[in-house]
Parts: sequence; structure tokens; C-alpha cells
Amino acid sequence: MGLRLEPRDHASAWLNLSLSLGAVLAALLLCAGLVALAGADVGTAYAIMFESAFGDVYALTETLVKAAPLIFTGLAVTVAFRAKFWNIGAEGQLLAGAVAGCWVGGFEGIPTPLAIALMLLAGAAGGAALALIPALLRVRLKVDDVVSTLLINSIAYYAMMALIEGPWKDPLSGYPNSPPIADSAWFPVLIDGTRLHFGVVVAFLAVPAVWFLLRRTTLGFAIRAVGENAEAAAYGGIGVTGVLVTAAAISGGLAGLAGINEVAGIHYQVMGEISPGFGYTGIVIAMLARLNPIAVIPSALFFAAVMTGAEAMSRATGVPVFLADVIQGTALITMLVALLFTSYRIRRTGGPAGVGAR
Repeated sequence: MGLRLEPRDHASAWLNLSLSLGAVLAALLLCAGLVALAGADVGTAYAIMFESAFGDVYALTETLVKAAPLIFTGLAVTVAFRAKFWNIGAEGQLLAGAVAGCWVGGFEGIPTPLAIALMLLAGAAGGAALALIPALLRVRLKVDDVVSTLLINSIAYYAMMALIEGPWKDPLSGYPNSPPIADSAWFPVLIDGTRLHFGVVVAFLAVPAVWFLLRRTTLGFAIRAVGENAEAAAYGGIGVTGVLVTAAAISGGLAGLAGINEVAGIHYQVMGEISPGFGYTGIVIAMLARLNPIAVIPSALFFAAVMTGAEAMSRATGVPVFLADVIQGTALITMLVALLFTSYRIRRTGGPAGVGAR
């Protein structure tokens, strides 16, 4: 008697949900060993982490602020991966969007509503433009999009650093930062005494917009069709090349909005540490959400809570703060294992004569 993997005909929504939750719990359980090795009580450490993320109004708003760029990058990866355009470049696209939007936001005298709208458009355009490079390389020259999008992240980062350490360096501060944007381009703060800003609302509104795009539009159908089977989609009359390029542009635009979120809502200028890896975390979020735009919200909130609460947990228990990064990476691994069971089920094999797997 043994075990074998048998393909599933269909994975129900409840199965997908339970496997995603199971992946999160498995990641926390696996990382519990590291917490214990650090000499802290596991239950106390995790309680402090999540209480620091959701325990009061200020903590909750900080978690929402952290979740906003993660929602944008999670949606960016979701759209790209749906078309099987393997966009690993959301980090670079975020930086491109931040630079483009910050340049537009630096003009004085523009009314606030127009300044914010122009910054959002510029950020989306900057991210989309950067994403189009590997997309065109793939459809024209068959260059591997995983490699090209990953490498362009480094190009975007060092190009940004060359700007803010050179011709775009803020002359007033002397630090390697860009000049600040105009006050009229700042995102309005929604609750006094907190950092909750208008960009968080934009991020949450982007979720149903992307869901509607993918599920209720002709373009969304084409994106999903190309992702399922590009050859069959082409045979059915869908322009695969155009769909891939369009999906890449939308993906890059969403990542660019994450950059604008940080510039107009948090830092008000471009700096070297403007993103602590939001683009890479977006990949984990999209996978944990099973490429479902709606599920990106709870996935992003979980990672935002880990990021927000890790510092408080470290101060209270002595657990290293980088445990947040370990939890994120472990969650990706456990989610990849969970994905296996959305396509396969375990069956028994062998046994007495005449008895087999049912």
C-alpha cells in the first residue's frame, strides 16, 4: 500500500481558501522554532506582533498604510501572471513610477486635485514604460521575461541612485534625496494624528477595478485565455502579442502607483530606501492570493501586519526584527506546496486484491 498524486478536475473556492490559510499557519508554525531559539515565548511574541498591528486605531492605520503599496504590487503581479507574463520587475517599476511622479509633483502652483491626478498618471506611465521593455523583448526577440524583468530592477535602482546623488540631489538637505514635491501634491491625510492618507483609498479601490477588468471585460477574458493556453487563444482569434504587451503595461502601471503612494503619501520625495522590497513582496502576496484580485487585500494585510508588528515584537521579546522577512519567504514556500494540492489530491494505492484507490 502506498500513496500517489492524482490530478484534480476542479479545485473549489473553499479548497483554495483553506489551502491559503493553511499556508499562512504553516509559515507561522515553522517560524515559531526561530522565535523559540531566540529565547522568547512563541505565543507572547506572535500576540505582541499582531496586537501592534491591529491593537488600536493608530496601529491599524499604520498597517493600512503599509498594506497600500503591497496591494498595488500584488495586483501588478496578479495581472501579469494571469497572462503568463512573468513580471519579477515590480520593484523596478515602483521606482520608475516614484521618479516620474515626483518630477511632476515638483511643479509649484498646480491645484491639489490636478497635481494629485497628474502624479498618479505620471507614476502609472513610468511603471508601464519600464514594464514594456521586457514585454517587447519577449514578444519580439523571445528573451526570457523572468531574467529581463529581474535584471531591470537593478538598472532602475542604480539609475535612480545616480539621479538623486547627482543632478537631482536636493541642494537644501545635502542628502542623496530628490527635491521634495510641492505641498499641493501631497496626498490628504484622512485621520488627524495618523499617516492614513488618500493613497490607501486608491489602493483599495484598485482591487475591484482589477477584478472587474479580469472578470467582466473582453480584455480580461483575453488575458486569462492567453494565460491558460496561448496557442488555443491565438487559434480563437486573440492577438497574443498585443495581450501580453497590454497586460505588462497594466502590471507596470499598478506597480508605478505603489511608488506614487510612497512619494505623495509618506516621504514626499524620492530616496534610496523608498521601497524595502515592496515589489518582491508583491509576488508572494499574489501567489498567496491565488492570483485573485479580491484575495490580494487579506494577503497584503497579513504581510503588512507582519512588517508593522515585527519591530514591536523585537523590542518586547528580543526576537530579531528580520524575522518578518523570514515569515514572508516561508509563506511563499508553503504557498507553493499548497498550490500543488489545488491541482492534485493524494490517493492510496495497492492493498488487498480487488481493492484499489477509489
